[in-house]
Amino acid sequence: MPNRYLYFTVFCSGMTTLAVELSAPRLLGAIFGTSNLVWASIIGLILIYLTAGYFIGGQWADRSPSHATLYTILAWGAFTAGLAPLIAKPALPIAAAAFDDLAVGVLAGSFLGMLLLFSVPITLLGMVSPFAIRLAIHRPREAGTISGRIYAISTLGSFIGTFLPVLILIPLIGTTLTFLVFSLLLIGVSFGGLWGAASLRRVLALAWMPLLLIAATLLWGDTPFKRTPGQIYETESAYNYIEVLERDGFTLLRINEGQGVHSVYHPTQLNYFGPWEQFLVAPFLNPDFAPSDVQRIGIVGLAAGTYARQATAVFGEIPIDGWELDPKIIEIGRDYFDMTMPNLNAIAQDGRWGLARSDESYTVIGVDAYRPPYIPWHLTTREFFSIVYDHLAPDGVMVINVGRAPTDRRLIDALVGTIGSVFPSIHVMDVPNSFNSIIFATRQPTDFSDFLLNYDALQKAGDTHALLLEAMATTIVSIQPTPVSDTVFTDDHAPIEWLTNGLVLGYLLAGGEGIQP
Repeated sequence: MPNRYLYFTVFCSGMTTLAVELSAPRLLGAIFGTSNLVWASIIGLILIYLTAGYFIGGQWADRSPSHATLYTILAWGAFTAGLAPLIAKPALPIAAAAFDDLAVGVLAGSFLGMLLLFSVPITLLGMVSPFAIRLAIHRPREAGTISGRIYAISTLGSFIGTFLPVLILIPLIGTTLTFLVFSLLLIGVSFGGLWGAASLRRVLALAWMPLLLIAATLLWGDTPFKRTPGQIYETESAYNYIEVLERDGFTLLRINEGQGVHSVYHPTQLNYFGPWEQFLVAPFLNPDFAPSDVQRIGIVGLAAGTYARQATAVFGEIPIDGWELDPKIIEIGRDYFDMTMPNLNAIAQDGRWGLARSDESYTVIGVDAYRPPYIPWHLTTREFFSIVYDHLAPDGVMVINVGRAPTDRRLIDALVGTIGSVFPSIHVMDVPNSFNSIIFATRQPTDFSDFLLNYDALQKAGDTHALLLEAMATTIVSIQPTPVSDTVFTDDHAPIEWLTNGLVLGYLLAGGEGIQP
């Protein structure tokens, strides 16, 4: 068999290996989330499986340097890769229930079990490169050239496999069908190799593999990732697993593992007793402030528009710019959450990048892009808060929603220290009946007594929106002492993962209940 087909085989194998590696977190992310702990576990174990594959493949190739052996191994690797999501499907509801209840033992067991699903296909695919090198080398003086060529071709395939599933296939056809596409492609390559190296009989002996995968996918491939009570919609985007729930007349948006509701909608009710209402009170930390003084609002982390809709109701149709990284969430906001306000400019962009390039000045900039308690590190640094400061009006206020644990406030302390290196005044409140805190930072020096005076004035005015008064009353009874911290995160050094991982692990091991928005 010519080396050209071997090279093509190595290219397809490398592409499929990386496609499986990049798709595995999407399969598990719907249940276990997309934190760096999950990513590290998946990538770490896959590297172990590849290591085993390289070692076993090299030894096997020396004992049986046969094209037929290589392509039989490849067929089994491709088949088991396509089978992995179908085997995982029955386990996902158990894992989802465990995550909702934070049953740590079941959760850890299901996570480890599903990771083990990838041990067989990745190990088998790891055997391909050393096997191909052994078969392609005919003269010792070519060893370096052939080895380098095969690794280069495999790496090029891996490059394609890095982007193709995440940017095209998963958003287009979903995770399960993405696994199927790569599996069938590689089975086809293996069958071509077997036919050329052995016989049609060897191909027919394995012909049941693609038939079984296709049949199983048709039967179980469209099974929901989660069977959450009240689920009315689920989808996968290039960024997230997204779930919409209907409960007691309220529409809820959950993302990935679902340990947090990111948006709420009710056709007749505006107060959801969460963090969104508290964003409304931010500008009233300034002295002698009235609702009509709010000129423009920016939202980093628009989600499905809960705060934008509340702000429109309270302050009127003032301009609102909302940045949301995931365009699919914006679409869902319009379809399920009545995010159709004409004054809202929904922008599908990274919030920091978009805000930095905005020409506008804002009375309030709300930052709600955090996925409790995980925070995109680039939204925690002094440089980011400087961008926010520069885009606020002289009486502008930044407000941030931050997750915490009942007895662990290190994340809040660290953010207060960082924000304090940019803003002159900071105020902190805890959202009742939740594990969320709200951090307010004012562009001009302020005192909480100004907030109390504004509340009294708005109560007496008689025409203040009830939602604003309710939110201000909640702030007053929930205000906390502003912590003292000398921590300053920068773009060069922001070890935010240490805090959030410690917070999550400590809380889970203590047997706590779910962290809500």
